[in-house]
Amino acid sequence: MKFVFFLLILLLQAGSAFCVSGTDSLLNELSHTIENKEVYIKQKKERIKKLKSELKEEVSPEQQFDVFNKLYYEYQSFKYDSAFTYAQNLQVKARQLNDPNKITYAKLKLSFILLSSGMFKETLDSLNTINLGQVPDSLRIDYYALKARAYYDLANYNMDIYYADMYIERGNRFLDSAIALSERNTLQFLSLRGLRNMKTKNYKNAANDFQLILDKLNPSYHQYAIAAASLGIIYKETGETDKAIDFMARASIADIKSSTRETVALMYLAELLYNNGDESRAYTYIKEALEDATFYGARQRQIQVAAILPIIEGERLTTVEGQRKRLFLYATAVTILSVLVVAFAIIIFRQVKQLKQAKRTITEANNNLQEINDHLIEANLIKEEYIGYSFHVYSEYIDKMEKFKKSLDKKLMTKKYDEINHVMKSINVKKEREALYLSFDKIFVKLFPNFVTAFNSYFNEEDKIILKDKDTLNIELRIFALIRIGIHDHEQIARILEYSVNTIYTYKTRVKNRSILPNEEFEKKIMEIKAF
Repeated sequence: MKFVFFLLILLLQAGSAFCVSGTDSLLNELSHTIENKEVYIKQKKERIKKLKSELKEEVSPEQQFDVFNKLYYEYQSFKYDSAFTYAQNLQVKARQLNDPNKITYAKLKLSFILLSSGMFKETLDSLNTINLGQVPDSLRIDYYALKARAYYDLANYNMDIYYADMYIERGNRFLDSAIALSERNTLQFLSLRGLRNMKTKNYKNAANDFQLILDKLNPSYHQYAIAAASLGIIYKETGETDKAIDFMARASIADIKSSTRETVALMYLAELLYNNGDESRAYTYIKEALEDATFYGARQRQIQVAAILPIIEGERLTTVEGQRKRLFLYATAVTILSVLVVAFAIIIFRQVKQLKQAKRTITEANNNLQEINDHLIEANLIKEEYIGYSFHVYSEYIDKMEKFKKSLDKKLMTKKYDEINHVMKSINVKKEREALYLSFDKIFVKLFPNFVTAFNSYFNEEDKIILKDKDTLNIELRIFALIRIGIHDHEQIARILEYSVNTIYTYKTRVKNRSILPNEEFEKKIMEIKAF
């Protein structure tokens, strides 16, 4: 009996040694790079700070355009909303310069950032406004390449056999146009041709193109990451898992060193490692991938990461799953030695059943806790902001009351009773209330920066609310802003806004009737608008 258990231990140890991958050192380097991630982010932020300081100096419109462009490149794969802002600034400055090529260039940059965030319709709408009449070949290449990528990404997101094939075919046509205009054997040419070969499943030629970029063309970290990730995808598709892991790890390291947050390498690497049995590393990397996708604001990446979330559950069940495997091994050994195999088999089946039930229970609990945690985080953030806001408002009113009291005391002490009425008239209640509303609007917009955009998405174009000041809400938005922070009672809303209950009800009904949503769904959608 002792001999059998000793044999089992040897088998387990041998199995563990066999599973050690030749890419362990590379994965260790990646883990170390992740630990030092903030160092690279700090370097990027310092570059951004330096560029922003240039805007404070007296510079020409052309120089402003150049600085906006540099800031856009710093943000384009780092943070969507900032990149979007500078893409818009590029458009504004290009129109001021009245330079058709710069206008086209700015539209391409806006289209790129929309695509990176997963806004496919908006990307194609933006690209369709571009007139290629007199633009140079360099912009034509960017236009065709970007349109090809839009259709490829749309195909990946759609995953429908009919539409995906149609989108890929359109992407291929646009990519062919970009390749035809590109200078041969440049990094741009090889990247485009490699992508074209990938989409037509000509993996051997695609691998040659991307490998040539890595070996011969001295790419930047970001360019290296794209080429290496492409090679990882190629080897994944051809079943060469070890090579796929190797190149995805290299791409992930380059992404971190270039502070790229809009990336797929780490997500694919986590999936490959999970399928390869390395659940511990997979769990670490998928968390990083989710953090990157959330930080950047890439909608399609968040969806893709969410599809691999069972890794998290698998990591937390590693111990019990290991126990189940060991039970099977022990049962096999016992069958050789005695007729007790039946008893052991019964125990094993019971354990398996319990483990599956435990897995379901833990999964459900984890999902519920995650949802509760998200709500608590949002509630705490809102609470903290409004507590600070309340203290600020109360402090201002106490200061005003103190000044008012001092003024009255002074008039009474000097027996200037006739001037007391003048002091009383200096208090403009209506103005104070308007200031209070403006303060509320400002703190609410800070908490829910996407509220107006999300709100308008529930209406047809002609019914959307257009505000003169982005930090000021109208009465309709203010009513639903109060509802979003948890005030649903009509009487309470009426008291806050100094309207009758009927007026509040009328405003709400009028808004809901204009909406494209069913009336009973409208407030539910309002409550789903996320803070920050």
